[in-house]
Amino acid sequence: MSYLHLSFYSAFTLSSLGMAFHRTHLISALLCLECMMLSMYMALAMWPIQMQSTSSTLLPIIMLTFSACEAGTGLALLVASTRTHGSDHLHNFNLLQC
Repeated sequence: MSYLHLSFYSAFTLSSLGMAFHRTHLISALLCLECMMLSMYMALAMWPIQMQSTSSTLLPIIMLTFSACEAGTGLALLVASTRTHGSDHLHNFNLLQC
């Protein structure tokens, strides 16, 4: 395994561990999601180079577009939840209540 693969795997693993264990604020969960998407983007962007392929793929650009949409939606939810609940603590949100 090369150092490049190790860095992508470790970034994805650390961000998923951060998502699993540090779920106190919504902003920290959104940052962990963005780190996961960024590590996946970097891995997909480096994949044709590692395979020595001459054709470029559109998959990293499509994934980057969805990542930007996810970030915008997450920030909109953060603003809306902060306005309605007063904070971004995840334990304040009750999903069963309308």
